[in-house]
Amino acid sequence: MEKQVICLEEEEPPDGKPALVALKMVVGDSPRNRKKEEIRTRVSSTASVFKMIPNSASVRFRKKFFKDVSDIEWNDWHWQIRHRITTLGELESMLRLSDDERTALSGHGSAFPLAITPYYASLLDPDNPSDPLRRTVVPVMAENIRSMGEDEDPLGEEKDMPVPGIVHRYPDRVLFLLTDFCSTYCRYCTRSRTVGCSRDRNCSTDRWNKAIEYIKSNKSVRDVLLSGGDPLTLSNDKLEWLLSRLQKISHVEVIRIGTKAPVVMPQRITPSLCKMLSRFHPLWISIHFTHPAELTEEVKQACANLANAGLPLQSQTVLLSGINDNIEDMRRLFHGLVKMRVRPYYLYQCDPILGSGHFRTPVEKGVEIIKGLRGYTSGFAVPMYVIDCPGGGGKVPVMPDYVMKRDGDDIILKNYAGNLYHYFDGEAAQVQRNYP
Repeated sequence: MEKQVICLEEEEPPDGKPALVALKMVVGDSPRNRKKEEIRTRVSSTASVFKMIPNSASVRFRKKFFKDVSDIEWNDWHWQIRHRITTLGELESMLRLSDDERTALSGHGSAFPLAITPYYASLLDPDNPSDPLRRTVVPVMAENIRSMGEDEDPLGEEKDMPVPGIVHRYPDRVLFLLTDFCSTYCRYCTRSRTVGCSRDRNCSTDRWNKAIEYIKSNKSVRDVLLSGGDPLTLSNDKLEWLLSRLQKISHVEVIRIGTKAPVVMPQRITPSLCKMLSRFHPLWISIHFTHPAELTEEVKQACANLANAGLPLQSQTVLLSGINDNIEDMRRLFHGLVKMRVRPYYLYQCDPILGSGHFRTPVEKGVEIIKGLRGYTSGFAVPMYVIDCPGGGGKVPVMPDYVMKRDGDDIILKNYAGNLYHYFDGEAAQVQRNYP
């Protein structure tokens, strides 16, 4: 008697075919009676990678705008990429656009493309153009205004690029730009000059091989940060190939991946991806978070999948005017991240890319936020506030003034509550005389 076993298998990379395939194993009395056939039909929702959260924003959104889409399709990251919202017509059918947004989307805005995954679109307030998440992904006419200090390449990455795709700024580490493709484009993107230009421009074996050879020939490089675009828009096979090549370089001690996929497309964090990544420890994941509204059940599950695979997680957040530039939202964000086993790492001053003036805050605002967090929450829940210096100077930490002055052998310190304390900071010889 035959026994049927149904399981799931992932197809990579996204090519327009179903990404999840049900495999029917028909098992008989002998190996000759066994066969495997692909069933390219919808399978039950119990086979999906992510469980749909009852009454969640994404469920309601899907029922309204993608009513014929099954759970298995919605929870397939390839489907999310293939069905990104990229046009005025698509977006206008889902959001009540302001005149400013509509004008920017009608060809009068910046050249930086529009792309939003259906999942992330489900989080946007359809009636409020000032919604924090909506402002980060929907263009406005202010993107056409060039302010003082802005530049296409504000961090001077091009001049620190010895070979295409490698930015070598710090002595012991390099930035490896794998792709110029993201599933969702943030309007304040540091690399808006290149990101979204061509899906395949950076994804070539020849380009990657030259970058890997550069890393191999520079023995001072111990840390490689994979970025782009978003590395997690690549297939598992391509990522595995890259990671295995890098891991074979003896002087490379740690690899990091910078991504926003767990936030805008949590469906990407599949069991097979986590299993593959777990083979390349020490591997760190830096995730781009913006606002506590992003901390959905789906995102919590994605982060849990990564953390359970033994991957250390840290966050990077860009300070944005009118979006997250207040202590309460930042506290909620960082507390939520810590509960998800994500360590807040950097709070960035928004880089001065062209047309970013409406996003940037005064530096004093960032200092104010750090001051409002330090001492009022766990130390490991407070990120480092940094400015990435224009022209390629690298990241510089900016902190409130806690060291007030020197008074003889004492340093005068001010704590989080504003109280002053003396710390003896005399010479070692003096200390030794006091303790014979």
